[in-house]
Amino acid sequence: MKQILVFILFATLLCWFMFAPVYKHIIIVRQAVLQKEVDYLLEIGASGRHGYISNLMIQESRDRLEGRGFIPGDLAYSVETTTGVNGMDASQPVRRGTGLRLHMTYPYHRLFVIDQLVGITIPAASARMGAMGMKMSEYVP
Repeated sequence: MKQILVFILFATLLCWFMFAPVYKHIIIVRQAVLQKEVDYLLEIGASGRHGYISNLMIQESRDRLEGRGFIPGDLAYSVETTTGVNGMDASQPVRRGTGLRLHMTYPYHRLFVIDQLVGITIPAASARMGAMGMKMSEYVP
């Protein structure tokens, strides 16, 4: 019985040591992709041509991220401005000098379950990774 217990504990630790770098890499890549998408949306949205981030831009972002393995319905976007005006209204673009802020989040989706097996505290089920950025609008009417 003692040998079986030692084998199970050893096998669990061996699996954790083998697979921990793989799923940690997934977290790092997902975080980097989210940040890259935030930067891209801000570059387009805060340009002199737009001055807003529309629902269409967000939908196109969801489609791009779906191609990278994300679940589109789990992505959450929050668009704000430094003055409090709506940063998603194409009929009233954010004027030059006003900050356009985008915050995007995505759930971890049980990536830390293997850590839990070896006794490491994992994030809550509702925890989300996120990326955020702000860019000054360049739109001039």
